[in-house]
Amino acid sequence: MITNKRATAHGCKLVVQVVETFHKGGEQSIVETLDAVAVGKKAGMPVAPVMIYGDDVTHLVTEEGVAYLYKTEGLDERKAAIAAIAGATEIGLRVDQRRTADLRSRGIVATPEDLGVRRIEASRTLLAARSIDDLVAWSEGLYQPPAKFRSWGEPS
Repeated sequence: MITNKRATAHGCKLVVQVVETFHKGGEQSIVETLDAVAVGKKAGMPVAPVMIYGDDVTHLVTEEGVAYLYKTEGLDERKAAIAAIAGATEIGLRVDQRRTADLRSRGIVATPEDLGVRRIEASRTLLAARSIDDLVAWSEGLYQPPAKFRSWGEPS
């Protein structure tokens, strides 16, 4: 992912976290602190045992919208963007509506309506690629998959 047009620009990994705001059983998915932080401290680990560091996540997608976290300026704004799409979780219920409106106007947060999606029609099928061809089409040709992933009918 490249965020500027300089000839020498280099990108960073695109890390999209897609999560429903609640797990089965009513457990919140979006929380203040990961359990892994406490586990790491208890075990005396220098770093929490997490698969992805939170500041590496570029986009967060929930049923409430998308937070374009790579666009945020500072931790406070990052937290506000996450809260804006956290739904009825403890974090989402503390959201500042004026701040959310500002984040939406600046393109840092987008609701389904902002993206032209009617909530009643929203489903996982709108997010999930069904083939490598879908990924190529969605990227408008920017993604060129290795030959082993191309469809048989596709010219190489």
